[in-house]
Amino acid sequence: MPTRKSPRKGSLQFWPRKRARKFLPRVNWSSISSTKKNGLKGFICYKAGMVSVQVRDNTPDSMTKGQKITIPATMIECPDLRIFSVRFYKNKDVKTEILGKNIAKELKKKIKIPKKQLKEIDSLKKEDYDDLRILVYSNVKKTGVKKTPDIIEVGLEGNLEDKINFVKENLGKELSILDFFEKEQSVDFRGLTRGKGLQGPVKRFGITLKNHKSEKGVRRPGSIGPWHPARVIFRVPMAGQLGMFTRTLVNSKIVDIGKVTEDKSFLKNIKNYGNLKTNYIIVTGSIQGPSKRQLIITAPSREDKKTKKKKYELIDVK
Repeated sequence: MPTRKSPRKGSLQFWPRKRARKFLPRVNWSSISSTKKNGLKGFICYKAGMVSVQVRDNTPDSMTKGQKITIPATMIECPDLRIFSVRFYKNKDVKTEILGKNIAKELKKKIKIPKKQLKEIDSLKKEDYDDLRILVYSNVKKTGVKKTPDIIEVGLEGNLEDKINFVKENLGKELSILDFFEKEQSVDFRGLTRGKGLQGPVKRFGITLKNHKSEKGVRRPGSIGPWHPARVIFRVPMAGQLGMFTRTLVNSKIVDIGKVTEDKSFLKNIKNYGNLKTNYIIVTGSIQGPSKRQLIITAPSREDKKTKKKKYELIDVK
């Protein structure tokens, strides 16, 4: 018989396969450029659930141009953000951090806030820093999902002067997603997948089942290594953790964006979530994670030409 050949199981791009340390991952903000001249490059949001959306396809050169089609979509709630602090960088190192105003009580319980406040932005010299970013937290209490806010560091668009002006204007104010993202825009989502716990090598790596007469199990690898050298290398598919991994979903299209109003009945009684109470967006396709999972929405790091051409006119949500 010929020698059986097959590619190795499991991509080493996603290694090690263990639970992520935190729900909201780090983002390389220098690789992302927002469509807005001045503003945030990212936003915190919460997955509500999937729906079927009836739209009119206005994509040029599409086979269904002008027709009504039904596509899968995901509803996401985006409560307003507040600035927790401003970080000033010099040669990629944090030199100074200035706290914001009107910080939520729930966040004070989660993070130790120093009693002595640092100096204001105007008192800093321009020679002391060459970049700045802001720490923002979500007003998740308004959604009813939970009370404790999520906090991340977010990059700003524009030059240094534009960033300083943005911070001065919005320090102590609520930031809405409607000011930074718009309809028919492509976006990326960063977050954790649904956790599935301990799983075997068949489900975890997709190895082939052995013959039904095999000894010592069918749903396991035939050999985990030679007798000599007597060791098991890390490349052998073994049982272990599956899910709760950090993943980035690229080029989702925003079908609808807006504020929650009483006339929008499709925003109520969502399974495993309840009612949407703040701002929302509807994007094409599925998003990683279960309902109520926190996510980071950003401008696309590498926008796809095919996704950019798509134009959908919302008709109904089922």
